[in-house]
Amino acid sequence: MPRPPKCRIVTQKPTVTYFKPRGIPLRQLDEVVLTVEGFEAIRLSDIEGLDQDEAASKMGISRQTFGRVLAEARKAVAKAIVEGNGLKIEGGHYKFIGEECCPKEKREKCCK
Repeated sequence: MPRPPKCRIVTQKPTVTYFKPRGIPLRQLDEVVLTVEGFEAIRLSDIEGLDQDEAASKMGISRQTFGRVLAEARKAVAKAIVEGNGLKIEGGHYKFIGEECCPKEKREKCCK
């Protein structure tokens, strides 16, 4: 039985949770999902400019795990841009500061 994933700490909620190419109706788009912890990894690394050790520490995970989350997040964003897909930010295994991991009201979107 695999070990349950450790909750990743997220400090900032995404204010926008969906991006799509202009001029294409939503029903015609394929979607790519970017997890909330992937969103946080991109924010910390690419916007805040933190190195992987610092960012991993802020998220409460190892540097190796942070690198894996960041690589998956960048791949999702690149796929959405290159293939013209919609990008939906949701899901993952995370908690906001001061919350339990995967509170009941977010369990469907948070824990998979």
